Amino acid sequence: MLVGLQLAAQEDTPKNVLFIIVDDLRTALPTYGNSQVVAPNITALSRRAVQFNNSFVNIPTCGASRASILTGIRPTRDYYKNYKTRIDDDYPDAITLSELLQSNGYTTISNGKVSHHRDDKEETWDEVWRPNSVSTKDYLLPENIAANKLPHENNHPPVEKAAVSDDMYKDGKIANKTIEDLKKLKQSGKPFFLATGFLKPHLPFNAPTKYWEYYNRDDIKLPVNNKFPEKTFEQAGRWYELVKYKGIRAEGETGQRLSAVDFTMDTAMAKELIHGYYACVSYVDAQIGKVLQALDDLGLSEDTMVIFTSDHGFSLMEHNRWSKHNLFKVENHVPLMIRVPGLSAVGASNSFVEHIDLYPTICDVLGIEKPQQLEGRSLVENLITPALITKSNTYSRYTNGDLYVSDKYFYSEWKYRENGNIIGRMLFDIEEDPLQMKNLSHLEAFKAVMDSLSNNLKQKTIF
Repeated sequence: MLVGLQLAAQEDTPKNVLFIIVDDLRTALPTYGNSQVVAPNITALSRRAVQFNNSFVNIPTCGASRASILTGIRPTRDYYKNYKTRIDDDYPDAITLSELLQSNGYTTISNGKVSHHRDDKEETWDEVWRPNSVSTKDYLLPENIAANKLPHENNHPPVEKAAVSDDMYKDGKIANKTIEDLKKLKQSGKPFFLATGFLKPHLPFNAPTKYWEYYNRDDIKLPVNNKFPEKTFEQAGRWYELVKYKGIRAEGETGQRLSAVDFTMDTAMAKELIHGYYACVSYVDAQIGKVLQALDDLGLSEDTMVIFTSDHGFSLMEHNRWSKHNLFKVENHVPLMIRVPGLSAVGASNSFVEHIDLYPTICDVLGIEKPQQLEGRSLVENLITPALITKSNTYSRYTNGDLYVSDKYFYSEWKYRENGNIIGRMLFDIEEDPLQMKNLSHLEAFKAVMDSLSNNLKQKTIF
């Protein structure tokens, strides 16, 4: 009730929304504790916004995660399952955020990768735009363009460093298009929902040379938790995306695909990949900076709610994995910053957040009635008072596994779909073991804890 009264009294509540989503961005940012990464523009945004330190996705794969965000609906085993997810196939009756705002008089624009599929619920956007490139994986060097024409398996380079301007790669084009849209939207005078999806640091790790030069390869350290935890369910060690790229061999002598349990990578290659990922983060940070500067220069900042987040995280050799698509923290924990001029405070919130909370938050800020389908909780109270803890846990899932997250435990379990029997578990005491190096699920002393957490999961999952 208090929040409603405060919003009703707020005459200057922003009428526009700028939603920025980055592909595969983990919390590899200075404001989340990674001081080696160069990201001054995202850092500057954090000083004008509420930064949520415990923000988690509802599924660590792009298509399903984005569908969940845009509909405010939690993934299950029956819909929103994988990277190929389409809302119009899985949940065609869902009212997407763009559809709701469009029906309320907003101009809705999708630039870059917002939904996984360009034409998914396309009619709910006034415009859907994606940039072109000389190659499907946005390579610019001739030898890599040629390699891109070969079959994917082990022919495509995982990184590229090219001495080009920012707008030669797709993300530079996306920033430029977003800035041009802001100019047009200001002239129109209509409220807008402008969603901008940047592609990097998704593989391959391609970025202009100057961003690679922000980092000294010798200073890059491998994570200390670079081994798969002992006595851990082996399915949690599976990964596949990087193994398709050149120079990455993850097959045993008999041709079987190796998992994090038994895969090894050359240290030089590991450092090159981490270097490339960091360069991509800095490159995207620069593009975000251009967009936010344009918002200021056009006088739109005080009329626009800004949301910055990622569709999921990414393992950079933590647990000997290079991927998302599983239930470790680094793949489910994502940055989230929200700025609502005239309403939000500035500071950090340790309240737990799920991606499904974004849709109801936008509705409350804009004063639009929420659809009944929403499963998340509005963050408006947290924006007004960042120190307030309104949620103490989150839930995520992937394939036949489900994850419960709190400030004490990370608990995950995998089940047979046919009968609901548990076939594997992981339990980490995140207070004592923040890097998740010691799995406790095989210890009898923690059976009661796991059974209790399993009961919590049953309230949020469909088996």
